[in-house]
Amino acid sequence: MRRLIILIASLAVVAALPAVAPAKSDPGVIKTGRCSSGASWKLKAKRDDGLIEVEFEVDQNISGRRWKVVLTRDGAVVFRGARITRPPSGSFEVNRRIRNPAGSDRIVASARAARGGTCRAALTI
Repeated sequence: MRRLIILIASLAVVAALPAVAPAKSDPGVIKTGRCSSGASWKLKAKRDDGLIEVEFEVDQNISGRRWKVVLTRDGAVVFRGARITRPPSGSFEVNRRIRNPAGSDRIVASARAARGGTCRAALTI
């Protein structure tokens, strides 16, 4: 009988607790646009655990093309490298988690194709 009373009391306490709704995922800032060669770009940035998660994607619909890519935060280079468009979509992606100093941040991504074409994307988060 004592166990039954403890169980009922425990259930009553749990039932009285306020329901906690799951936190909504912050999509951050997303920008899209066109490159000079007809390719398209997408730049996404969101705050995550004290950092900024940045994703830059270029979709050219042609696989095997080499692109030189630069990402900056407030004018400072945070990534410089090359990417090659891959099947099946003929696109590439650069993902980085970068420092998030106080205040707003200007993220700029640029890509230049070896065979012509440039992309420039920017956002403020």
